[in-house]
Amino acid sequence: MTSSSRKLPEISIRPARIEDYDEILAMWRAGGLSARPAGRESPAAFARQLAAFDGLYLVAVDAARIVGVVLGSHDLRKGWINRLAVLPGYRRRGVGAALVRACDAALRAAGIEIVAALVETDNPASCALFESVGYRADVPVRYYRKLSHPQA
Repeated sequence: MTSSSRKLPEISIRPARIEDYDEILAMWRAGGLSARPAGRESPAAFARQLAAFDGLYLVAVDAARIVGVVLGSHDLRKGWINRLAVLPGYRRRGVGAALVRACDAALRAAGIEIVAALVETDNPASCALFESVGYRADVPVRYYRKLSHPQA
């Protein structure tokens, strides 16, 4: 299959494992996402999150290579789709949509009725992806945060 193909590659989606950590971190960086390996995305933090959100941190795999990742979480009433990333050579081929659908289904299977995602407005590709799988941008918000330390 050529890199210009629009077909969904032969991938499988499975729960992420701690052994996937380095590959996931490298993928986020390759995709232009920030990563904080000394803070909230440290190996220890990632292991805690895997345990807390069992079956909601998902990876897309082509053969033995991780080509996409999505992190699902919830607060028992609202679910969140976070940190969606697909390797550049696999984009626009359905991998991101498959990950979002799988994460959404896992959250709903856990009894979560509202699933949301925060997408930066200067990321039209992600906005289009979420709209293509049935999400809509209908809640204007301003995002506030308070970090416990600079690497959090």
